[in-house]
This record gives sequence, structure tokens and C-alpha cells, in this order.
Amino acid sequence: MNTAFLLMAQYNGAAVIPLEMVCRDYFQHITPRKLVQKAQAGEIDLPITRIETSQKATCGVHLGDLAEWIDRRREAARKECDQLNGRR
Repeated sequence: MNTAFLLMAQYNGAAVIPLEMVCRDYFQHITPRKLVQKAQAGEIDLPITRIETSQKATCGVHLGDLAEWIDRRREAARKECDQLNGRR
């Protein structure tokens, strides 16, 4: 299954998804501001895109970056599950 394709459907083909939507759908436990802080600190490996260089510019996450992040998280979960269940 292609994660990027599914995200394109979920976000109506938007290339950059606003942080508010990303938090609503994938980071409900933190605010958009906290997501930016965690990304800048390297705690969450997800590039934050600023539409302009201004600090007040709208921020979002590129659809491709979000798809890759979801796929990496899925792979980590699969490895953990396999280890817990004695597979490879």
C-alpha cells in the first residue's frame, strides 16, 4: 500500500499539510508549536516546512516527508512486534 497516495486522498492532494492538521491527525498529544520544537530538537524526525523565511510564516509538513515518517514508524513497530513474538 502506498502511504503517500493515501495521504494525498486524506489531504485532498495538498503538497504541504498545515501543522494544525498534522497534529490533529498524528500528534494529538502535542500542539503545533511543540511539534516544531521537538522537530528542531531532533526528538521527532520530521522536517517542518516554512512557506517563507519569516518566523511568522505558515508552517507545515510536506506530504512526502509525512509519508516517509509514517512508513519508518510502521517498520519500527513491525520489528518490535516480530521480536516480541519470536520471529526473526
